[in-house]
Formats: sequence, structure tokens, C-alpha cells
Amino acid sequence: MSTQHLLQALEQQIATLAGEIQPHGDIPIPQARFDVVLFSSHGTRLRDYLAEVQKNFAQLQAAVKDNHLSHVAFLAEKLVAQLTALQREMATQALRRKNQPKEAIAADLYHKLAEHQDYERRLLAMIQDRESLLGSQTTLAAQQKLQRELAAIEGRLVRCQQVLARIERSIERKENGF
Repeated sequence: MSTQHLLQALEQQIATLAGEIQPHGDIPIPQARFDVVLFSSHGTRLRDYLAEVQKNFAQLQAAVKDNHLSHVAFLAEKLVAQLTALQREMATQALRRKNQPKEAIAADLYHKLAEHQDYERRLLAMIQDRESLLGSQTTLAAQQKLQRELAAIEGRLVRCQQVLARIERSIERKENGF
């Protein structure tokens, strides 16, 4: 098989891999995916690694054109190892998503934040409403009933605020790339 045929086969593999990576390319994860010996990129997105593969392929083509055989052999070996690693990573994407909690996959954190901020606002309004009613109650039984309702609503408010804090921490981690 000629060198041009091998380059075309590599180019075809890279194009196929790029098509597979495209839907998942911008999804970050908390740590780098590959060893620094294999990829010089320290990104957490597949798109970063694909860009390095494409850059190495361009270098390989230039080395073939310039007839630098030792450089061609090194780049070809490295490129095949990188392609294999990326293909293996793509094969495990379904397992990665399966092992993540369903809630983290399905829910958009910003949507959850807005939803819980709305819950918090409504709970605060309910507390104010019950407190204003409490002052106007004349019987002890009615006052006790409102106090129990207030205690229950305040408990819900505390839990809601705890969830809000967790969501805000998750958003902060996501924005910082973790």
C-alpha cells in the first residue's frame, strides 16, 4: 500500500472519529482524560484532543512531503496511538453516562436553580402570610394550628435553601471546569 493510500486511510479515520466526537466534544469532565505522554493537551473536552490529532496529522503530511522518514515513523506511531485512545474513549461514553446519576444528566443546573429560587420565594411569602394571620387569630387552637403550619413551612424553607446552596456549588464547579 502506498504512502498516499495510508494517509488517505488515516484521514478517513480522523474524519469518522470527528463525526463521532462532535455531539460530545464540548462536554467537560473533572479531570484530564489521557496520559500526558500520549497527548500534550491537558483539556477536559474531547474536542481538545481531536484538535491535537488533526494538528499531528498535518505535521505527518508535511513530514511525508519533505521525506523525513524518521519523523514520519514517529508521528505515524503517535497518531495511531492517539486515534486508538480516542476511539476507546468514544466506546466508553455510554458507560460514562450510565454511571453518572440520572438527575445530573437530565437536569440543567440553571433551570433547577431558578426553580428552587421560585420555591424559596413562595415559601417566604407563605411564611409572611401565616405570620400575619397568626396575629389576627383569637382562639388558642387556631393559633397553635398556624404555628404548626409555620414550623412545617420553615422546615421546608431550610431544606430548600440547602438544595439551593448545593446547586450553586455545582454550578460553580461546572463553571470552573470541574
